[in-house]
Amino acid sequence: MAERALAEAPALASFPPGGAALVIGSTGGLGAAFVEALSASGIYRQVIGLSRSSVPPLDLLTEASIEAAAATIGRVGTPLRLVIDATGFLHDERFGPERAWRQLDADHLAKAFAINAIGPALLMKHFLPLLPSEGRSIFATLSAKVGSIGDNRLGGWYSYRASKAALNQLVRTAAIELRRQRPGAICVALHPGTVHSRLSAPFRKAGLEVRAPREAAHLLLAVLDKLTPEQTGDFFDYRGQPLPW
Repeated sequence: MAERALAEAPALASFPPGGAALVIGSTGGLGAAFVEALSASGIYRQVIGLSRSSVPPLDLLTEASIEAAAATIGRVGTPLRLVIDATGFLHDERFGPERAWRQLDADHLAKAFAINAIGPALLMKHFLPLLPSEGRSIFATLSAKVGSIGDNRLGGWYSYRASKAALNQLVRTAAIELRRQRPGAICVALHPGTVHSRLSAPFRKAGLEVRAPREAAHLLLAVLDKLTPEQTGDFFDYRGQPLPW
């Protein structure tokens, strides 16, 4: 019951009022839920959603679009206090999670790394410099518990696991540089759990706890609300519990 109550009311009281919040991947189920929750909070002067179909468009596979979108956001004039990267790739009509090494495919690996690691790295390259030099701000990207090397007991899912593990290292490294330039800023990786979406649909099974996008977004925002600068560069689940690398 406590977790459900928490999910209903992300206070976001730790953020200075009047800034801007940005959600990348805002047309996905969880991304749209983030936009809705942030807009309803009343904390932010502006809540901006970016995707391949937004204006400006942002395509993770094209750095020029990321750079152009960041330049547009930079001209808004409102301090960018929160950036959430809600993008990710697990499967499509061609590729699905590998069960064994014989299924490894170079194109599959390349696509997973392009969307799950390289794309977010380029987001950090272009959006971290937009965070204010003083005061609280957060860049958060959606990772996955299966990207934890220390927690891997089942194997399989090679491309997804490896690309999310790479993302975690990129977050950790960027956080070190960010701390030197912006002591009040936080850069973290988040595990949202299993969210009811097209991404998770083929892999849901009986007994697995699945959350609606709205509940998942509220839980993750509540986690962000409680983070301190000392926790920058870390990896947390939707309950705020640290996960092993």
